[in-house]
Amino acid sequence: MINQFTVSSQWLFDHLHNPNVVIIDCRFSLADSQLGRQQYHTNHIPNAHYLDLNQDLSSPVKEHGGRHPLPNTTELAEKLAAIGINSQKTLVIAYDDSRLAFASRLWWLLQYLGHEQVAVLDGGFSGWKNAGYTVTNIIPVAEKGTFIPKLQKDKVVDFDYVKNCQNSLNIILVDSREKERYLGEKEPIDKIAGHIPGAVNYPWQEVTDSSGVILSQIQQSQRWENIDTTKEILVYCGSGITACVNLLSLAIAGISTAKLYAGSWSDWISY
Repeated sequence: MINQFTVSSQWLFDHLHNPNVVIIDCRFSLADSQLGRQQYHTNHIPNAHYLDLNQDLSSPVKEHGGRHPLPNTTELAEKLAAIGINSQKTLVIAYDDSRLAFASRLWWLLQYLGHEQVAVLDGGFSGWKNAGYTVTNIIPVAEKGTFIPKLQKDKVVDFDYVKNCQNSLNIILVDSREKERYLGEKEPIDKIAGHIPGAVNYPWQEVTDSSGVILSQIQQSQRWENIDTTKEILVYCGSGITACVNLLSLAIAGISTAKLYAGSWSDWISY
């Protein structure tokens, strides 16, 4: 493993048949919700299972809660057990082909459920293929595991929490969207443009290079060098997905106390 949060394609290849490793394909497209599943059925990393952002890693949209509310934890735990994941034991490797946008969501969710044995694949699916490793369309059959969630409620905050403390000098609010959306110059998804007052902008795309390779631990630390780590760090994006890429970056940099505003901008503007 490169570090406790990421693995290389070489490492994954060497552990493809390790019974204590479960691989999860998280590919997804916000523009075409069926694309990721179709890509998985066309070809995927051997032994990988598929979890869908909308169907598995989120719950149905309501008036509030944003475009991707957190999933029902009991249902998610059952799905994780069904694909062979055992609490506190199985090492889960998540990958996508979107610079960690969706793999990081699963990485964060597992941490939220109290399962710290999880890492993302550096370089994603394209990195795996470009390295010459094999792909398959065979759907693996899993031996059922036992997954008992132990919710880490201090990892997440809601609208009321952010609203009540947004003006506090002890809070740093991090907006993870690209600069144009943060500035309100463009808004391709949500009904209102702009950002939560007081938020600083750290675009999630800066965590990797353009091919999805994660920047070094030193570079991740340099990204956050102007952040006062004695303060409470709250991270958001459009709907709680790509904020998880920044949370991964913070973790790699050694800052593990940051929290996710799960509903994010799409929840904020619903009030």
